[in-house]
Amino acid sequence: MVIGGHGKVALLLARELTGRGHAVTGVIRNPAHAEDVTAAGATPLVLDIEQAHGPELEPALAGFDAVVFSAGAGGGDADRTYAVDRDAAIRIMNAASAAGVRRFVMVSFATADTRYLKGLDDPFYPYQAAKIAADEHLRKSDLEWTILGPGALTLEPATGKITPLAHPVSGDTQTSRGNVALAIAEALAQPATIGKTLDFRDGEVPLTEWFATGGA
Repeated sequence: MVIGGHGKVALLLARELTGRGHAVTGVIRNPAHAEDVTAAGATPLVLDIEQAHGPELEPALAGFDAVVFSAGAGGGDADRTYAVDRDAAIRIMNAASAAGVRRFVMVSFATADTRYLKGLDDPFYPYQAAKIAADEHLRKSDLEWTILGPGALTLEPATGKITPLAHPVSGDTQTSRGNVALAIAEALAQPATIGKTLDFRDGEVPLTEWFATGGA
C-alpha cells in the first residue's frame, strides 16, 4: 500500500513495483485522481488520511505486506502540514502495527534532523518539525522500518545511481524522483535496509548495491 498514491514519486513507484510483479494499492484523497493511479498499474483506494483514524485505518491496512508513506501536505499551511506529515503519518504507523503489517517505508528528506531545524519563524519549520516527529515515532515503533532521506527532488529521469549523503549535509543534494521510487522498491526488497535511515542524492554508486548492504 502506498499512502499518497497520486504523488509523482508514488506513480513512478507503482509502475516500478507492478513491473516487478507486485500488486499495489495507491491511497488517494481525491477520487478524480483514481484514473491516474490505475494508469500507473495500481488499484486506487479513496481514503482521506487527514481525517481517518484507527477504526477506519486498521481494516484498510489489514492484509498488506508493506506500507509506504509518500504523502505530504505540500507546504503553505502549517496546521495542515502538521495534520498530514506528522499526525496522519503517526496514526497510519499505529494502525499498521495494530493491523499486523510489519514493513513500513517512510519517504522523508535528508535533513529531517534536529541538527538542521530552522527557527520557529522560518516557513520551512513546520515541515521539518512534522517530519522529524514522524520519523522519530517510526524509529521507536515495533515496525520493520526504513526511512529514506533524499535530497532536493527533481524531475530528472532515474539513473539507478546515488551518492550516500554524509552529515552535515552540504553542497549539491539534487535527487531525481525516479531514483526515489527505485530506492523505495529496493528498500522493500532488501532486508538489510530494515532499521536504517538512508540519506542520499543522485550520484555514481549503484543503488541496488548500496541498499543490499543496508547503506554500509
